[in-house]
Amino acid sequence: MRTAKKMGIATVAVYSDADARSPHVLMADEAVRLGPPPAGESYLLADLILLAAKETGADCIHPGYGFLSERESFARACADAGIAFVGPPPKAIAAMGDKIESKKLAKAAGVNVVPGFLGEIADTEDAVRIASEIGYPVMMKASAGGGGKGMRLAYSEQDVREGFEATKREGLASFGDDRVFIEKFIESPRHIEIQVMGDQHGNIVYLGERECSIQRRHQKVVEEAPSPFVTPKMRKAMGEQTVALARAVGYFSAGTVELIVSGADTTGEGFYFLEMNTRLQVEHPVTEAVTGLDLVELMIRVAAGEPLGFSQDDVHLNGWAIENRVYAEDPYRGFLPSIGRLVRYNPPESSETPYLSPSRLREGLGEGRAASADLSGTPLPQPLPQAGGGQEEAYTRVDDGVREGGEVSMFYDPMIAKLITWAPTREEAIDEQIAALDAFEIEGPGNNIDFLSALMQHPRFRSGNITTGFIAEEYPDGFHGAPANAELIEALAAIAAFAATAEADRARRIDGQLGKRLRPPSEWSVRIGDSDHLVSISTDGITVDDADLDIALEYTPGDRYVDAELDDAPLTVKISRTRTGFKLTTRGASHVARVLPAHVAPYAQHMITKIPPDLSKFLLCPMPGLLMRLDVGAGDKVEAGQPLAVVEAMKMENILRAEKAGTVKSVNAAPGDSLAVDAVILEME
Repeated sequence: MRTAKKMGIATVAVYSDADARSPHVLMADEAVRLGPPPAGESYLLADLILLAAKETGADCIHPGYGFLSERESFARACADAGIAFVGPPPKAIAAMGDKIESKKLAKAAGVNVVPGFLGEIADTEDAVRIASEIGYPVMMKASAGGGGKGMRLAYSEQDVREGFEATKREGLASFGDDRVFIEKFIESPRHIEIQVMGDQHGNIVYLGERECSIQRRHQKVVEEAPSPFVTPKMRKAMGEQTVALARAVGYFSAGTVELIVSGADTTGEGFYFLEMNTRLQVEHPVTEAVTGLDLVELMIRVAAGEPLGFSQDDVHLNGWAIENRVYAEDPYRGFLPSIGRLVRYNPPESSETPYLSPSRLREGLGEGRAASADLSGTPLPQPLPQAGGGQEEAYTRVDDGVREGGEVSMFYDPMIAKLITWAPTREEAIDEQIAALDAFEIEGPGNNIDFLSALMQHPRFRSGNITTGFIAEEYPDGFHGAPANAELIEALAAIAAFAATAEADRARRIDGQLGKRLRPPSEWSVRIGDSDHLVSISTDGITVDDADLDIALEYTPGDRYVDAELDDAPLTVKISRTRTGFKLTTRGASHVARVLPAHVAPYAQHMITKIPPDLSKFLLCPMPGLLMRLDVGAGDKVEAGQPLAVVEAMKMENILRAEKAGTVKSVNAAPGDSLAVDAVILEME
């Protein structure tokens, strides 16, 4: 909608009841209600969307990121209704929308494909036989799947038996298609995708690659462009194969060809076709950042019949861009989905990508070439100037669909926002991400900001030595916050003591006090974790454990953030009050600081520690969701690791297993029940 408005095009939003006050509804010139929150009763009903388009007199429909499962029939319906579909032709959608058939087409077009079985799989026993023939590990995928849904990795026959039916159900629930195919799982894999763009005149180009290897449950978390692994030779080979595939199916508009790449193969030949997404991808901003092209504007112009106006030789990659997906999930509780109201939502300041598209060119970018904002046939200039218009200064961009006070519901994807940073080098782009994440404020549902910051700081990620197994390999026991070095802990101790001094100074200024006003303490004992620090604050500066600290900061009681400089480097810390001090959040972790006057601290050891209750005998629902299946009843004996129940949340099935052997004492829920977080499902003896 931002792009359309920039081009002078009026917009219409369609929405379900869950999205009635969403930003896209408020931003549009007109808005039309589709129906109740479930996608099957609103966003997946093509007839309602077409009716809304006709009622508002819309000339074209942009399907967003792909909320419609049956995109081919929708595109055909648009054509029959005389409404332009801002996307590829129906036959290309049909050819690439079926993962089984698309692999056959890719192989015929000369594209490398992963070894596997692409035929119909009758049942679980058939799946077990096929997986054994291919050789473990294998990946089971829903034929119409995407977005990490309808995918299961199997290392053994037991994994296939447990996951095959679940994969079928997820495929049916999310995409209306329960067909599943099985292929060899490439170990030490990297997920690379190529952005292609074509027009209706036979021109097709590739716009470089995106590295999407940082994934969790096969869903992308971090994307970057270009890839630190791909060489110019690999880029050319990948690009040429993907263009050949697009040409073979008569493709135009934006599309993404996803490839799996063997991280152990440095020859540039170990890449294989996974699928083609016939739509705009969530991660498209990183490609826009390094090419300077507005992909949405190009899609609109291509739909209007305009030629691209540039060739492959005109495409240049400039700098580095990284995108982090900010999700409503709790990384400290196994990344369980989280829902609820955004009590506070304050993203970092966002800049617009310095596009080279026509509407920006007329503003003076791109060597001063003139261009029109309408669709009267003004193509992009040729040749293209340097990507980003010669951009040199790093910038941050936030793409989101929420606002403070809005609600993250259980009906849709848990993504809150996309945080994109661009800089001349990869290391600078990563550092920009860390700073932006520190300044990203979300309260209400759980979020993964700490985890994203930890990823950006991880030495292995910064080295570029990453695979799709990165998160599982580096966080095998879950996420517990990014480690903090001694220098950061000392800085946090100083900030906590400084804040305590400011709070004490404010308290002493209250009117009506008896006696003389006391001066605030100048020495504080600050406990962070298991370590105590003596902090002294005076007009001469701050010392921590008798050592001077080079830190500059300001804090007024009530501030939610402290902007400091530590050794001349900026440091943003979120701060909130606790009973005995402050909770300080920065650099991917929260630290609870107990702050006491130095002369009081020795007496704290006499305080009684409260012991939390033992909840190990209860099976608690880990997230709000629907109880799909209960595998045991009262009196049943269970073994450690045995599946007990299945809870569906945000269209993902989660198997809850027994932590230890025992006997079921009582059952408190039944299949079909909607459960709140920590609701008791059953109790063990």
